[in-house]
Amino acid sequence: MTDVVLRLVDVVKTFPGVRALDGVELEVSAGEVHCLLGQNGAGKSTLIKVLAGVHHADGGEISWLGKPFAPAGPQAAMRAGIATIYQELDLVDELSVAENAFLGHERSRLGFSRRRAAAARTAAILARLGHAEISPTAKVRHLPAAGKQIVSMARALSHDAKLLVMDEPSAVLAHDEVANLFRIIRDLTAQGIAVIYISHRLAEIREIGDRVTVLKDGRTTAANLPARTTPTRELVGKMTGRSIEYLFPERPADRAQTPPILQVAGLTRHGEFADASLTVAPGEIVGIAGLVGSGRSELLETIFGARRADAGTVTMDGQRITGLGAAVRRGMGMAPEERKSQALLLDEPVYKNMTLASFAGFARAGFTAARDERAAARNTADRLELRPRDVERPVRTLSGGNQQKVVVGRWLLGKTRLLLLDEPTRGVDVGARVELYRVIRDLAENGVGVLLISSEVPEVLGLADRVLVMREGRIVHEAPADELDEDTVLDLVMAGSLMEGEPT
Repeated sequence: MTDVVLRLVDVVKTFPGVRALDGVELEVSAGEVHCLLGQNGAGKSTLIKVLAGVHHADGGEISWLGKPFAPAGPQAAMRAGIATIYQELDLVDELSVAENAFLGHERSRLGFSRRRAAAARTAAILARLGHAEISPTAKVRHLPAAGKQIVSMARALSHDAKLLVMDEPSAVLAHDEVANLFRIIRDLTAQGIAVIYISHRLAEIREIGDRVTVLKDGRTTAANLPARTTPTRELVGKMTGRSIEYLFPERPADRAQTPPILQVAGLTRHGEFADASLTVAPGEIVGIAGLVGSGRSELLETIFGARRADAGTVTMDGQRITGLGAAVRRGMGMAPEERKSQALLLDEPVYKNMTLASFAGFARAGFTAARDERAAARNTADRLELRPRDVERPVRTLSGGNQQKVVVGRWLLGKTRLLLLDEPTRGVDVGARVELYRVIRDLAENGVGVLLISSEVPEVLGLADRVLVMREGRIVHEAPADELDEDTVLDLVMAGSLMEGEPT
């Protein structure tokens, strides 16, 4: 393939405290499916947002159709012929299929919408995609997941896209729907459209891909590998060996065996995870490793009572947990993945955020004892080495690592005995990570049970005493952390995606 449509040379993108892209190289040709592979946090999402005009590169060169390319925004990227279909589809459920297909570039004449023309054009695109049965006038909310994905592809083709970027497109599809997706992709590439295909499932890459580029820590570690014949061990090897040095607190040599504080038995939420069983003892750190979409976060939220289980039980000290309120009363706390939107009141001061879960304890005759709130928050800030120590400062002004400390501090004030942590160091710089690792280990040494999720396998292995591996909604392996290594965990995480007889 010599007709290169997209070329990236030494592309860099930096966010405060994080170098998300650190010299990415990528070359995509017309009519090919170029697969992008990498662990969570490797830079894939940032890269596609740069191509989509959501972010602007800070350095390097991007050329599109032989010319320098720096789109001013998503609409500019679409007009240039680059369309992105994100894992979380950005459709408007209450609009029709045709309205979604032409959203942002509605067909009009003299300022009036041409709905009939848009519907006819949408019908033609749907027929091109092999889905003439989808009505252009149907509300998107009535469509199944596969139908919504077809609408997203129709939107891309309404812009006459020459490059289609697909982020985990099979994550919500059944097996037969994936086969149909691949048929559509082959039809599009036969027409000269290039596809960047992002997936953790190596079997899909073998089946649909032409070439593979691997990212790790924002860098290209391998480029233009043949998708069908490159050994699995080589692909996995290119994804591992992070450049960040993890400095973990020493794991206690001999931890006394104690009855579990948490017991989860057969927990199930249909379509998310099934038959999950696990235990956490006081002072034990249990880590869960798995890919995005494996059901990790949904499992944690269900244990915490934020989601209702379809089957199974959660108990603490033998007492059944039936909802979020019961979980908190028994001494369970949770720091969610999206701390800014799910855990923090960004414009409120540190002390109010820290006392949120134990607010009733600071009430005196119906009034809040603000002095006591501040004193308790200061003690916790000292314990966590919060910087700066000013508990009057709005949480919004703190760094990511210190915001995470505030969330953890909230549960320390609430006398938490079991702490659930979802991606505790996401968006946190290396120095703050080390401090958070110390905080988590200190909690365990003081008898708090910890159940944590991290997309970074070294983090799970370095922090946890025991590791559970989740794949496609099920816990498939359990072992002491010191009996596992990164390659073994990645093999377990991806095992369900390997095809029999593929290169190893």
